[in-house]
Amino acid sequence: METSSWYQTLIKPSWAPAAWVFGPVWTALYILIAISFGKVFLMAFRKEIPFGTVLPFLLNLIFNFSFTYLQFGLKNNFLAAADIVLVLATLIWAMVAIYPHAKWVAYIQIPYLLWVSFATVLQLSITILNF
Repeated sequence: METSSWYQTLIKPSWAPAAWVFGPVWTALYILIAISFGKVFLMAFRKEIPFGTVLPFLLNLIFNFSFTYLQFGLKNNFLAAADIVLVLATLIWAMVAIYPHAKWVAYIQIPYLLWVSFATVLQLSITILNF
């Protein structure tokens, strides 16, 4: 309740989506992430790909899961902004790294890439507006 109240008090850009949009979008994205990242980890376990290909996927998960804590637990827009940039960077890195090994895994990241790109611009805007 306190976290929700805090977030509602932040200045947001006029184009920010309604809060209810985030749940369904992330649910769909986490299904795609589970399938595709699962394939990458399976390929790594079978030694079909080198660790360097898996590393950006691991980092992406860490940064992705850290965002909620940084934004809503710590209520720190600056750390959340830095983190979402890292989510975007590691996602792009992961897509490039896996492409030669499993093109479909790179392609299935496109909705995630589009959403994280949007979320990055949104978070940076919120951070600047509330500086």
